[in-house]
Amino acid sequence: MPMLILRLVIVWLINSVALLTVAYVMPSITVASFGAAFVAAIVLGLVNAVIRPILILLTLPATLLTLGLFIFVINGLLFWLVGTYLKGFEVGGFWAGVGGAIIYSIVSWALSAVLLPQRRVQIIVKRIE
Repeated sequence: MPMLILRLVIVWLINSVALLTVAYVMPSITVASFGAAFVAAIVLGLVNAVIRPILILLTLPATLLTLGLFIFVINGLLFWLVGTYLKGFEVGGFWAGVGGAIIYSIVSWALSAVLLPQRRVQIIVKRIE
């Protein structure tokens, strides 16, 4: 259990650094401090875990018609939504939200791939004789 909590905190820190990177790369996105990035990473994680699946399900026809590209719109809207409600984390508009969400995903994935230990799956085969 403590390793799970440690892993969760490390993921939050990685996502916070990813948000700071997005703010550095895109001038239309601002993050006031590391604390604001940490809170924004938590809120983004919660929004992506709760609201995003519902929106994807509701917009499934549009997603299928656009061959999955509508998910970029959903990600951008949610990124923009979090930026409008949190102090210290501002997103300058819809397109800034789309670009920020893309960069955030790439940086977060890359940092997680480098810094987090890979989970190993063991397959146990029991022979019946």
